[in-house]
Amino acid sequence: MKYPPFFDRVESIRLYDPLAEFLGSFEKGEIEIRYIDVAKFAGHSCPTVAGAYLITQEALKALYPDSLPVRGEIKVSFKEQPHEGVAGVIAHIVSNITGATEKSGFKGLNGKFSRVDLMAFGQDLNASAQFERTDTHRRVQITYNPQGVPADPDMQPLMQKSLQAIATEQEQKRFGQLWQKRVEEILCNSKSYPDLITIELQ
Repeated sequence: MKYPPFFDRVESIRLYDPLAEFLGSFEKGEIEIRYIDVAKFAGHSCPTVAGAYLITQEALKALYPDSLPVRGEIKVSFKEQPHEGVAGVIAHIVSNITGATEKSGFKGLNGKFSRVDLMAFGQDLNASAQFERTDTHRRVQITYNPQGVPADPDMQPLMQKSLQAIATEQEQKRFGQLWQKRVEEILCNSKSYPDLITIELQ
């Protein structure tokens, strides 16, 4: 399987999953999720998928500065409803990483390890999303804004030609390369864009 080399340069997200440890899925319940994992889960790599990965990563760093984040003990709330904007797409990625779900997730074992009722939409927030630890109730509100990350000027015309099925094979390939170049900039040079991620500890 071939994919853009920068996928491997993106910092991974490490978590502790008590359910995984209990069931013997991963030694000590330690899980490492890489960007390529969420790209495969989503079926593609784009600024929205990259943003979902980034906001989760930054939120977990803020909530767990000295320990591994605990999968299944993180509640996530969104300002928008799942059908509005890209909230639903982001929520799927966040759920995949944190384990949080509304009603469709794992119900638990004997009152433990439940993943339901850990995600909510249409909440009164001053940011796009909020992450909260269920043990300490420490919270962060976070907003992702990729508008300041420029795209190559050739990308949009090539995208239109590709969508209209009039692009040559070389032009189609070039579009994909330029698209991923912007995703790479978002993921690998995020610190160069101070407005990309706004995070507020509650």
